Amino acid sequence: MNSINQFDWIDFYKEFANTLLQYKNNRGILIEKVQKIYELTGIDMPTLERNKQLVDIDPFTILGLFNKSSMTIDNRNKIIVTVANLFDIKAPIPTSFDGIPLLNNQNATYYYFIDERDEDDIDTLWGLYESALMYANDSNSKNTLTVSQYFDLAINKKGNGNSKITMGLYWIAPTHFLNLDQRNTWYIYESGKMPVDLVNSLPIVEDKISASKYFEIVEKLGAFLSSDQSKLKNFMELSFEAWRYSEEINRQKRADEKQRKTKAKGAALADDDIETIHYWIYSPGKGAKIWDECYDNNIMAIGWDAIGNLRDYNSKDEIKKVMNKYYDPSRSYIHSACATWEFANEMKPGDIVFAKNGMHLIIGRGVVKSDYIYDPQRKEFKNIRKVEWTDRGEWECSRQSPMKTLTDITSYTDYVDQLKLFFEGESLDDIEAVETVYPQYDKAKFLESVYIDEKSYNTLVSLVETKKNVILQGAPGVGKTFAAKRLAYSMMGVKDPNRVMMVQFHQSYSYEDFIMGFRPSESGFELKYGVFYDFCKMAEIDSDNAYFFIIDEINRGNLSKIFGELFMLLESDKRGVELQLLYADEKFSIPENVHIIGMMNTADRSLAMLDYALRRRFAFYELEPAFESDGFKEYQYKLNNGKFDKLIECVKNLNLIIKKDETLGTGFCLGHSYFCELDKVEDDDLDLALTRLVEFELIPLLKEYWFDDTDMVIEWSNNLRSAIQ
Repeated sequence: MNSINQFDWIDFYKEFANTLLQYKNNRGILIEKVQKIYELTGIDMPTLERNKQLVDIDPFTILGLFNKSSMTIDNRNKIIVTVANLFDIKAPIPTSFDGIPLLNNQNATYYYFIDERDEDDIDTLWGLYESALMYANDSNSKNTLTVSQYFDLAINKKGNGNSKITMGLYWIAPTHFLNLDQRNTWYIYESGKMPVDLVNSLPIVEDKISASKYFEIVEKLGAFLSSDQSKLKNFMELSFEAWRYSEEINRQKRADEKQRKTKAKGAALADDDIETIHYWIYSPGKGAKIWDECYDNNIMAIGWDAIGNLRDYNSKDEIKKVMNKYYDPSRSYIHSACATWEFANEMKPGDIVFAKNGMHLIIGRGVVKSDYIYDPQRKEFKNIRKVEWTDRGEWECSRQSPMKTLTDITSYTDYVDQLKLFFEGESLDDIEAVETVYPQYDKAKFLESVYIDEKSYNTLVSLVETKKNVILQGAPGVGKTFAAKRLAYSMMGVKDPNRVMMVQFHQSYSYEDFIMGFRPSESGFELKYGVFYDFCKMAEIDSDNAYFFIIDEINRGNLSKIFGELFMLLESDKRGVELQLLYADEKFSIPENVHIIGMMNTADRSLAMLDYALRRRFAFYELEPAFESDGFKEYQYKLNNGKFDKLIECVKNLNLIIKKDETLGTGFCLGHSYFCELDKVEDDDLDLALTRLVEFELIPLLKEYWFDDTDMVIEWSNNLRSAIQ
């Protein structure tokens, strides 16, 4: 932890910070240098202004260019080296970035775009920057007063909160300024690692902290860190330890959550290590009777006190049974058991909660701040979570709210969008999002779980990178869907679900679903944006990172109809080219960082072949049954089951027959994914699982293949059954 090079970034950041100050009154040249950074590195410039027409910029945003979450190490180093050359920085290039907090990619500018910000917003940021450097050089009363005045002005600008402002100050002078990002705030106030007396003496960190309270925290923590009581000696060590310890706690929480899910459901989902923000509708008691208490005390609470601590139960069914015991035995309690289970086990810090009163009235919005707490000292409503309530009022919603006390509405995207609109322009952009650290995922992990060899993987990645659009085709059960998502994750280097979207095409899927179109509303018709439009807009503002749009059953849709005028823009050399949209007075382009992965089942004889115009815009990659791959053989070896081995040999022989059949061929072979996941079945249940696989999945498929050849169906049905006898 205390290696000599751990904080070698400080000298580079300090010199660059002082160099930037020289451009305070010459921002035109500074903008030219920013544009030159991306020209020289070959990296797409992020969206720093509407339509990328940059007219002004502040120094914190420039530092943020290489201090963003999800930025690859390679891109970060490219930008830093180029910055050193362009600005003639003499300090050594950093070899470590320990203790540096990072900006959220979706909120990486310190200013709003030109038509949404006040005229003095960027000047205020420059004033804070200059006064902060003066304070770091000489912390006299005059400089303290000046930086405090600018601090209060800057932190109250739209889009800026505690995390962003203090993060920027920490970048330029980490010995004098403490970053109050989510990790540090948690570590100081909630981790239990700081002395209780010290924590109790510190001001509470409000939504937008005042300069006086901020500097009180800085002074008291600085004094503690420099004392003999503390093992950590400065703000850099504190910041790094907060990151390290929070990672340790997060890993443990994920492990505990996975164990809980496994215990309750039998098996964890393939990607249950990914956490995303969920949206909830919550009723604070009948008639919102405890709303004032919840709002005043920054909590949310639910009842069912008679059943005690909700974490004592292993499933919704157990909760339902105990509700029957203590309340009314004649009622089902299905909805109540679901709500209490989700409140205790599935809701998590960072989720958004909308409070309601009745069926149509929204009365508040907040951010979940804690895990589930059972508080037996409360007279009633003993099940609570801490919530930062950011809004209070009354908003009439046309859509009827769910009847339950608590409902996860994340999947109801139109409903969530309608609720979000109530809060636009108020404090939505001021919420300090809980930083989510997603699991790392690379080629090695892909090859562990997807049964193709390294050479094939490299070929597939190359196709996606150069062509931008690839269709994975193959027989039933070769794992096209499984491979597509993991291919995206491996190319991104992280399992970030926000940058991967999957849809399924069908005969009724339309341009209106995909791009935009008019949809019925209470007042007639309104223009609604489709999933691909929204996805491209999200990718456009995060051009440093790759995005993947996955289309299952791509050949089931009328592709010319679905893509419409965007058909041409699919070509890799047309990315970034703008076309006029059909329904809106707007030009639209598919960003260069968007990749499309389609999937089609070659055994689906009911579908016509894709037209040539589409075929030339996609590369096609055939996924084949992987029974002979190293990965599958290792899986088979670990399973160590004689009946399974015989079944696999039988299926391989069956595939040889299918290949030779003139009416079928390679595209109809049985894939390996039919036989995966059996390692999660208990040994005593494996025979039953194999029987169900043969009787209810494989034999019905053979009956479809050889619908006009009963003898073949009988012969190979018997062969499959014999293999598992």
